[in-house]
Amino acid sequence: MGIAALAGGVGASKLLFGLARAMPPGELTIVVNTGDDIEMHGLTICPDLDIVTYTLAGVVNPATGWGIDGDTFAARDYLGRYGRETWFNLGDRDLATHIHRTDMLHRGKTLSECAESIRRALGVKAKILPMSDEPVRTQIETENGLLPFQHYLVKHRAAPRVTKIHFHGAESAEPAPGVLEAIAAADGIVICPSNPLISIRPILAVTGIRDAIAARRADVVAISPIVGGASLKGPSDKMMAELGLEVSALGVARMYRDIVGRIIIDGADAALQTSIEELGVAGSVTGTVMRTGEDKVRLAAYTLTQFKKKASSAPA
Repeated sequence: MGIAALAGGVGASKLLFGLARAMPPGELTIVVNTGDDIEMHGLTICPDLDIVTYTLAGVVNPATGWGIDGDTFAARDYLGRYGRETWFNLGDRDLATHIHRTDMLHRGKTLSECAESIRRALGVKAKILPMSDEPVRTQIETENGLLPFQHYLVKHRAAPRVTKIHFHGAESAEPAPGVLEAIAAADGIVICPSNPLISIRPILAVTGIRDAIAARRADVVAISPIVGGASLKGPSDKMMAELGLEVSALGVARMYRDIVGRIIIDGADAALQTSIEELGVAGSVTGTVMRTGEDKVRLAAYTLTQFKKKASSAPA
């Protein structure tokens, strides 16, 4: 079974960890958000690409879900001595990734080629694709003015009230090579439990991707990142509330109703299943909180059964 997954950062990486163990990882293609990318110290930093790659390589810092396990921060500290900003933590080994990527880009390589080089070097078998080789930058319109996404999230700790979200460059960006092909060829498409506003929407904003997903709607399964009216990690709930959206699994289903045939919700939200299905979206209920490796594999395996059930019920 070939699976294409749309992914953001830490929340997605947990499910992807499970998928890479619940199925042959070589049959998994991951389309990753790059709206969070940032340029700092002359380097191109791709947080979501790196979180996904480090997780599948088994080197991610388990305490944070980002960065490299056991990394040190000597370079960051010296950059601070030189008066440079250090609010965005970059570990010493992590810096090697950014230096390698930036050098490749300066030599005329694409972001896809960079992602492939890093994936192979770290021994990851799943295919990892950026959503586009062209720059798309998520910008958050707030009560304090327009902020680049990482400034909003990390520097300002997601404190300013959000009034609007922009994906600068998405209107002219093309999907990276292989993205549309992976979506069209997949037996099933998974929308990971990432922030729907700033992890999944940037991917869908790239020319052609939303239409490609919508065309496969019956084969698309999403996992709600909202459980019991709150996000498990990150500011999804806060952002949804400030933009006037219902903070619930039902609210997520409303955002995805045109592209998703089924949504998996947690048992804490079982009472919402009927309302979700009234939207024309099938609902499945299971435990979606992933605290352990076993939780991740279990949820991934359950997600795959949603496609197998569909296949087994198809006419011969």
